[in-house]
Amino acid sequence: MVSTSEFRNGMVLRLDGDLYFMVEFEHFKPGKGAAVVRTRLKGVKTGAMIDRTFRSGDKVDDVRLERRKMQYLYKSGDLYCFMDSETYDQFELSTEVMGNAVKYLKENEILEILVAEQNAVSVALPIFVELKVTETDPGLRGDTASGGSKPALLETGASVQVPLFVERGDVLKIDTRSESYVERV
Repeated sequence: MVSTSEFRNGMVLRLDGDLYFMVEFEHFKPGKGAAVVRTRLKGVKTGAMIDRTFRSGDKVDDVRLERRKMQYLYKSGDLYCFMDSETYDQFELSTEVMGNAVKYLKENEILEILVAEQNAVSVALPIFVELKVTETDPGLRGDTASGGSKPALLETGASVQVPLFVERGDVLKIDTRSESYVERV
C-alpha cells in the first residue's frame, strides 16, 4: 500500500483489479476543502487513458516494477516480439505499450522492458541511438549561412530534422527523449 503523498510518475497501481501505469499526477489544494491528488493513468492491458482523483492520504495498492533486458526480434502486425536474455522466454508487446519507442527499434537490439506481474508495462529506451539515414534531400551549396535544416528519413522509419550537410548513408546519433539530431557518427 502506498499513500498519495508517495505518488511518482512511472509507478504502477492496482485499481479495481486492473493495473495502471501513472503517467502524471498533481497535488491540488482548493481554496475550500481538503487537498486532492489528480492523476492521469494508462491501463496496462488496454492502453486506455483515465483521469482519477484521490483524496489526500488515501492508500492504494502499488505493484513492484522489474527491469528485464530483452532482445527485440521482429514485428508481427501490431505486436512486437521480444526475447528475455536470461530465460529465453518470448513476450509480445502491443503498439500502445511501446509508444514512441517503435520509431527507434532495430532488430536484435537489447532494451530494458519494465515488467509488473508478468505484464510488460513500458519500454526503457536508451537515451541515444545510432541510426542510418535512408532518405534526405541534397543540401544546397552556399545555403549554410542561415543554419537551416532539412528532414531526413532514418532506417527505422522515423523522421528528424538534420543540418544541411547530412547525406544519405550517414549514421546519426539521435536523442530519443527530444527526438532530435545530436551529431554525425
